Order: sequence, then C-alpha cells, then structure tokens
Amino acid sequence: MLREVAEYPNSFAPLAPGSERLETPRYTLCLGAGSTWNTVQRQRFALEELDEVIEEVRAALRERGRTQTQWEVGTSAPPGLVDALLGRGLRPDKDPYAVALVLTHEPPAMRPGFTARCVETLEELEAACEVQWEAFSASPEEVAEARSLLPTLFRESTTLRHAVWLDGRIVSTGTASPTSHGLLLYGGATLPDARGRGAYRALIRARWDDAAALGTPTLITQGGSMSRPILERLGFERVGEVHMLLDEFAG
Repeated sequence: MLREVAEYPNSFAPLAPGSERLETPRYTLCLGAGSTWNTVQRQRFALEELDEVIEEVRAALRERGRTQTQWEVGTSAPPGLVDALLGRGLRPDKDPYAVALVLTHEPPAMRPGFTARCVETLEELEAACEVQWEAFSASPEEVAEARSLLPTLFRESTTLRHAVWLDGRIVSTGTASPTSHGLLLYGGATLPDARGRGAYRALIRARWDDAAALGTPTLITQGGSMSRPILERLGFERVGEVHMLLDEFAG
C-alpha cells in the first residue's frame, strides 16, 4: 500500500481548494487549481485500451479548458506503458524520473541555527512560495496564477506548508498532506545560497515531528534528481519508481 501511495500521492491526498479528482475503473485523473497542472495516475488497463484512454483523458481536459497533462507511470502500471506512451507522441517531462520513497523511522535532528514550522500568516505563505518559485524556475505566468490563489489557499487549504528560517529569512519550504498512511510530501525546495547547510534536513525534521504528532509517523514522497540523494541520506527507503511524461494536445 505504501508503494502505491508513494508512486501516486495525488490520488490519495485530500483535495485542495479548486482541485478536482476524477476516479475511473482504468485510471485516476488529478486536476490542480488554476489551469496548468494535471496528472494521470494509477493506470489500470490493458495496453490495447491505451488509445481509447488517451482520448478519454484529453476530452475530460478539453471540457475544462486544459490542453496538456502529465502522466505519472509507476512500478504498478501496466508493463510497457511508458514506451507505448512515447510511441504515441508523449515526451519526457523536464524531470522525467523519480523514486518512490518512504521514511518510517525518526530522521536526524535539525542543525543549530535553523527554525522550522508551519507558516502562520499570509505573508509567510507568500514568502515561502517565493522560495519554491525561484527554486523550480517557475515562469512569470505560473507565478502570477499561483500568487492569485494564495489568499484562498491560506483560508481553506488542509495542506500543511512548512518553512525553514535561517538568519531571519525563509530559505526552504515544502507542502505536506495528512493521510491515514502518513504525511505526503510535495515540492521541497531550498534557495541556492542556502543549500548544503542543513535547511532541507530541518524541513524533513519538522514534517516528521508533525506526522508523529498526528499519530502517523511516516513520510511518503517522490525523489527527483535533486532531492533523491539527500532524502536517501536522511533515511528514506526506495519502494518503487515513477516515470513522468507530458502530453500536449490541441484544444
């Protein structure tokens, strides 16, 4: 169960304001707030049905004014699905491979000088998001759309937004969704000038402490090319892998 949750976290997390999740017998389609982020997960169909599934997904997205989606293909997907999708014109996403990771024991303590906790004000939320936008090289359009959603997210979201402070400023951040399996971790990011000093370690520790306080002492995430090495050094164990592909199509 933990492998499936780690490979497809958006299929198990509580829905954020403005988000939608379409459950079908063959796949789960997750749609984020705004207009750009979507992902197809938990594929459960024979490869002979792929063309029909692609058109079904595209039709659902077109109805909502969207013309692209990510496909996240995990270890439990039908064998050969990645190659089949590539053969139909999908392309690897900008970070096309991740490892599904789980932490079930206490991580190291944060180093002196760091403070880490959930953000408590709209101003802290915006400052934390600025770190994330910079770390992930978000486009001006993506930043503008995300910024417009912040007041609603601050009022209504059940997602936890952790931040790490060093010398009075936020240098690392990430979100987490509480579930009965543990905390699902997303979007961990650290400013370039603060990397290698223990900020990400502090972020993981703060998330662990909250997971333990909620009675679910487990952290579940996907590690891409940047985060995977440090997550494994902090004790996360591999339970699966995920390939990310991008499908762009006409409206």
